[in-house]
Amino acid sequence: MAIGVALTVLVVGLMFASGLSRGKTAKRKYIVWGTTIILIIAPFFSWVVSVLYAISQEEGFAGVALMMLLFPFFFLVGLVTMLIGVFKKESTNKSI
Repeated sequence: MAIGVALTVLVVGLMFASGLSRGKTAKRKYIVWGTTIILIIAPFFSWVVSVLYAISQEEGFAGVALMMLLFPFFFLVGLVTMLIGVFKKESTNKSI
């Protein structure tokens, strides 16, 4: 049941981010997807993967260790993505 709720939140968050970034500039897409990775993908995806791994290995500590590796990795990926969007220059067409 808990895995289903986490997967539902993950899918709804991805659909929401996709809707927010559709038709926007590259800068806005980087910011939206970076925020989505930080707030939705990092915690929920790492939790689902680590719980499934812990169940398959029948070892809870292995699941906790995997979550301790996955969450910071995805958080840093999201942070870098968001910072690329924040510091990206808008392309201006100066040819008139």
